[in-house]
Amino acid sequence: MNTQLPAGFSDLEQFAQWVLPTSTERNRKRRTGSMDEINAFYNAMLPRMEEILAYLDQFSLQEMPQDVRRLMFLSLSLAEVTIAVELFHEPKVTGGCDPERFVVVRELNP
Repeated sequence: MNTQLPAGFSDLEQFAQWVLPTSTERNRKRRTGSMDEINAFYNAMLPRMEEILAYLDQFSLQEMPQDVRRLMFLSLSLAEVTIAVELFHEPKVTGGCDPERFVVVRELNP
């Protein structure tokens, strides 16, 4: 995905592969990624989240510019990987159901 993030967040461009518009895509990315990749993303994003959320809070979902929407998707990917880093210490949830069985009824329209 060709991504451009808002000014002030260009250092996060290296994680463009995590700019994913659906929860299904974000979940699949976590499950198929390595812990090195996940940890690098987590360690770069977590310290920036307060700043990111304050920036995102300036926009309504309906009027959010594309670069801001990409930043929002990046932050949602952080929410997706947090469980792998903080709880399971691996990309997949052990002992859980096959995540491909879950069907999301409604996604945010990118």
